[in-house]
Amino acid sequence: MHYSKINMIKNFKRRSIQFLLPLFTLAAFVGCNKDISLSLDNSRDETIGVVPIDTVSVKVSTYQLDPLPTSNTGTILVGKNSNAVTGTVKSTSYMRLGIGTINSTAIPDDAVLDSVSLVLSPNKYYSGDTTKVQKIAVHRVTDDITLTPIDPTQPTTSRPFYVTAASIFSNKKFAYENTPLAELSFNPRVKATDSLFFKFNSTISNELFRLIKDGDNRIQNNTSFQEYFKGLALVPDNNNTAIIGFKDTVFLQVHYSFENNEGNKTRGKQYFAIDSKTYQYNQIETDRSATKFSSMTLSNPQIDVEKTNGNTFLEGSSGVVAKIEFPTLLSLVNDPTISINKVELVIEAENNPLEGYEQPSNLVLMVANSEGTPVSALASLETANAMQVARLIKIGDANGKYTFNLIDYLNKIKTTAYKNTSLYLSLPPLPVPVGTVGGTSVAIPPQLSSTANRLILAKDGNDPRIKLNILYTKFQ
Repeated sequence: MHYSKINMIKNFKRRSIQFLLPLFTLAAFVGCNKDISLSLDNSRDETIGVVPIDTVSVKVSTYQLDPLPTSNTGTILVGKNSNAVTGTVKSTSYMRLGIGTINSTAIPDDAVLDSVSLVLSPNKYYSGDTTKVQKIAVHRVTDDITLTPIDPTQPTTSRPFYVTAASIFSNKKFAYENTPLAELSFNPRVKATDSLFFKFNSTISNELFRLIKDGDNRIQNNTSFQEYFKGLALVPDNNNTAIIGFKDTVFLQVHYSFENNEGNKTRGKQYFAIDSKTYQYNQIETDRSATKFSSMTLSNPQIDVEKTNGNTFLEGSSGVVAKIEFPTLLSLVNDPTISINKVELVIEAENNPLEGYEQPSNLVLMVANSEGTPVSALASLETANAMQVARLIKIGDANGKYTFNLIDYLNKIKTTAYKNTSLYLSLPPLPVPVGTVGGTSVAIPPQLSSTANRLILAKDGNDPRIKLNILYTKFQ
């Protein structure tokens, strides 16, 4: 075991001493905890001597959460990206369409079909290498797209606190036809491109147009249309290098032309659209077989940094978090001669992330019970009923830092409800209110389920750069 002593500065007042303890957790392994020995500094008063106070150990590991609810997030994610440390993530998006503006009576008898195209609008989000050509195929879904309900007979602590209603989860797959309805290869100029147009093949285009012109029962309402046309799957090519975000306002446009009363050629347009965003979701697949994280699965969710060369990471949509535990901190908290005044957890991010993989601007800490289920989040000390958010702070060429105030957590770990809990460093799983602009509430979106954002923690050798600072009073 490696022990590092941290000297404290003595300031006496009414027989009390205050200490600022930087508890470096730069590595704390499940198999071999690195304990930190706390002691008093005798540099000013040799009659005091060095008095051992306690030891605190920290365990850091990477943890795979259960599949996330990725429906109704407001973002369509399609694509694939890879890196040597954490492996590959692939997102396929499914959606259900309704009849939108389809109206048979508005189409003249002499109208002829021009084209049927699916229109997607990028929302300027991406993760990965966008310098290469990307390809997306549109397939017709053959299964009913359905929600997974919450089991009301199970206690709320048996499911994550961010699962609040029936949803579609990230591991859910629905069958679709092998032959695509449309394909498109494009250069992902995500900051500039207005829309992408996927032109459907003539077979399905003519079929849809005939149904509209005939006033077929299958296009009279959403229910009948969805029995006939169950939905779409947007599937990325295996050679793609980026995951791209699109707005969830999707249109399947039917373009046609006809002669008006003056004998001039006129063009018309109607469209199908998503009828319920609850039935749009992103299905996530990962491949970590060529990485140190290959053994991390749903059945074996935790892998400690000792087995990953000190690397630990968190990742949106795939549901990976960094797990942080303080196995011996309770003994310090329970010491009747100590009053803890301030606790800060500081986590460092490398100052040179890969191009296309921007570091998350905001992180949160979720509280997990002894079963590993996230049951709450570290609360904000400024905003009622909100999660505490640590913002990425960068100064010059130094590593970026996320800082959390843990005083509330330390005050609670003595209670039965917090027994054997741990912390998950994560992207926000729910919207986080941050204020108002022009009378409108502004919130950080639920990035855990709506992005592929990733953070690989900074490390020193094989040790993650995580530091716990404690300011406390010692009564003599």
